Amino acid sequence: MSALLGGLAGTALAVWLLHSYGAGRIFALLVQVGPAGSVIFVAFHLIQILFSALAWRIITGPTLPRPGLAAFCMLRWIREGVNNLLPVAQIGGEFVAARLLRQRGLKLAPAIAGTVADLTMEMVTQIVFTLMGLGILVRGGLAGNVQAMVINGIAVASLVAGGFLAAQWLGLAVAIEAGLLRLGRALGWVGTDEVEGLHKALLACYRAPLRVLGAALAQLVSWLLGSVEVCIALHFLGHDVGLGAGLAIESLGQALKAVGFAIPGALGVQEGGYLLVCGWFALPPQTGIALSLMKRLREMVLGVPAIVAWRLSERGTPGSRARIQTSKAMGKGVP
Repeated sequence: MSALLGGLAGTALAVWLLHSYGAGRIFALLVQVGPAGSVIFVAFHLIQILFSALAWRIITGPTLPRPGLAAFCMLRWIREGVNNLLPVAQIGGEFVAARLLRQRGLKLAPAIAGTVADLTMEMVTQIVFTLMGLGILVRGGLAGNVQAMVINGIAVASLVAGGFLAAQWLGLAVAIEAGLLRLGRALGWVGTDEVEGLHKALLACYRAPLRVLGAALAQLVSWLLGSVEVCIALHFLGHDVGLGAGLAIESLGQALKAVGFAIPGALGVQEGGYLLVCGWFALPPQTGIALSLMKRLREMVLGVPAIVAWRLSERGTPGSRARIQTSKAMGKGVP
């Protein structure tokens, strides 16, 4: 119900923004991008996926078996597709990713631990990325009254990330592990015993300083590539900006998007965020909304086949085959 209400609120906000700033002018900007510009914009995001996947593989560590970088790239692609297009509050993709890692031979504990550690690295490096964007605003004298708002947001995000990391270190995984083991044994679920050792696996991800540093650097490169993506998009929308401006727009736009995590796809919130941040660089509001819509089109172009790939991969799981066989048996009247 909360996802439905959030989706309705986000849709209303998006429609209001399009109506207020002229849907015709905004869509004319998108047409101006053209097929070639759209292909370049979408293809560039694949480089971001590569570095995000590299960070995930590094922090997961030397598991046995250890899927290759290509496998992590595919799973990162699916993970983003689920988070961007399904009503899962931007974290459902992590659950799907852990399950798909298990399909590739990893035990459930290291699969979950590596994915949670990667999500933590993503949160921490986003705070660093946002601070970089704020620094550019302050240096350019563009922050004004916005400075306090952004600093307060960063403080809250830092507390959330710090609390999330502290909870993991102090035993959150122990409680989750114990609960899943008890529930699985009580209900006779197959596979939940694999979660045993989750806390130990999670701490192992953080107790290798070189892996943590490598994952953080790869994740930060991915965030920085988002700045280049913004510059590419704005170029095709008719506004060339420097890399510093692109960094500030992307970092603060993503930070404002994160505020709307409870709304599926941050619908409306993302559009308002980029409109606001682009305005700090004297870009028309229509350009900010068009930038957000370009990102949404890219999410759909990459996300729809990613979700199809996920569903196809699920067909091969033992549980899925058992359900299919049961359905066939019931259809034939077999008790």
